[in-house]
Amino acid sequence: MHGEYKVQNGKLVVVDLEVRDGRIAEVQVTGDFFLEPAEALDDIRAAVQGLPDTASYDDIAAAIRTGLRPDAALIGFNAEAVAVAVRRALGTQGSWRDYDWQIIEAPPVSPAMHLALDEVLVREVAAGRRGPTLRFWEWERPAIIIGAFQSLRNEVDLEAASAQGVQIVRRVTGGGAMFVEPGSTVTYSLYAPGELVRDMTFADSYAFLDAWVLQALISLGIDAVYKPLNDISSSKGKIGGAAQKRFAGGAVLHHVTMAYDMDAEKMVTMLRIGREKLSDKGTTSAVKRVDPLRSQTGLPREEVIRRMRETFVSLHGGTAGTITAEEYAAAEQIAEEKFASEAWLRHVP
Repeated sequence: MHGEYKVQNGKLVVVDLEVRDGRIAEVQVTGDFFLEPAEALDDIRAAVQGLPDTASYDDIAAAIRTGLRPDAALIGFNAEAVAVAVRRALGTQGSWRDYDWQIIEAPPVSPAMHLALDEVLVREVAAGRRGPTLRFWEWERPAIIIGAFQSLRNEVDLEAASAQGVQIVRRVTGGGAMFVEPGSTVTYSLYAPGELVRDMTFADSYAFLDAWVLQALISLGIDAVYKPLNDISSSKGKIGGAAQKRFAGGAVLHHVTMAYDMDAEKMVTMLRIGREKLSDKGTTSAVKRVDPLRSQTGLPREEVIRRMRETFVSLHGGTAGTITAEEYAAAEQIAEEKFASEAWLRHVP
């Protein structure tokens, strides 16, 4: 039985094992990691050897940490990485290639419909009626999207937004407010099985689910990095941010908006952005164009999305998919009843 796990910004861990009478046997741990002293590898193998084949991620990681000699140095990996690889070998931890991914690129819809589609599609994945899906968004109109737990009046100048014809909506995920216009951002959603990130913390799952994006951006010449908890960045500043929600039934919604060419001067007339928040993001002034994807690649937005799609397929597989008529109908109802309603928008005043 064989399992692999690539540590984010780290090394590959490979585990081969057998199961005999409900116990893990014949354990081999290999990879391109560094380990000192070399004999500590025997500690890791011995810690896993004999564990029940139903051992949890926490149990496996704890056994490894306990079994390691005090002076052991694990470089580029850790006990948790080995635990993930063990569980993948046992067939209890899914990986990207275990699923048949669909990739959706659909015409623009309203901001409320985008949020409703997120809810419909992730619930369809949870119910097993849809396979795991990557969806790229196209915005029909300018919008401000605030986080689930943000105060509407604290975040948005409502009069300014209304004067500029900008719609305000509230999403189901946390995080901060963002301003979008058609063609100004690259936004996508992942609707993933819970098994894909089941044994990861929220912090680890953010980086894990966006690792393919970093590879795509790096291939375009951007020195992209992930800055915990949820920022995609480069040496020239923040590019975008992620948000995530795990749904009952076993599915994860993970969506990201990255700036392609945004009018920040317009943005700050509507969003109440404090200097402290700007300084935390390494930005001295918000009153300028925010265009990391455009300026750092010199490419049209469509070309950036094409490279992202190609990178995802090369790493994880995937075929072109569509949103069904039934899914659109369900989303239209949810958009009207929830995401376009004043009650939902103002439930945190």
